[in-house]
Amino acid sequence: MSATSDAPVPSKSGSLRPLPMLIFGSRWLQLPLYAGLIIAQGIYVVRFIKDLWHLFANALNYSDHQIMLEVLGLIDVVMISNLLMMVIIGGYETFVSRLNLQGHPDEPEWLSHVNASVLKIKLAMAIIGISSIHLLRTFIEAGAQTSDKSMWQTIIHSVLILSAIGIAAVDKLSNASIEEANQRPD
Repeated sequence: MSATSDAPVPSKSGSLRPLPMLIFGSRWLQLPLYAGLIIAQGIYVVRFIKDLWHLFANALNYSDHQIMLEVLGLIDVVMISNLLMMVIIGGYETFVSRLNLQGHPDEPEWLSHVNASVLKIKLAMAIIGISSIHLLRTFIEAGAQTSDKSMWQTIIHSVLILSAIGIAAVDKLSNASIEEANQRPD
């Protein structure tokens, strides 16, 4: 008897036994978590509008240095918001249910090939981008910061970069071994 004939054949009706159905259905417990992230996204929109208004109201009184710091704060909020969108859309699509956006003019390009591995790499890169903004702000405000804070932020940022490189390397090795296994004759 071959290995393929030993595998259970899924029924055409899609019905599962009770325990597998419970386990598979438990993915919907993540729905309130994604809804909470959508609420957090709304909070970031309010924060962005408040910070933008503050910049607009004080622009004539600010130095170029202060304006640059305020703009970096706005960029930081946008990048965190982008991170939230990647987690909400990518996580929901990967772990809960398909969004069925194929053909929609606003479908994110990356969504067509998202999986848990791709999502991890995208999240790592977004976190590095956010960390870069914070590190840049620290260096711009160098006179107002302690050297310990600058040092620790640099170390943490470096660890984040090394972690992202590690995740990407493991992903590349995993994909290479999967491709190699698929090319091997049975």
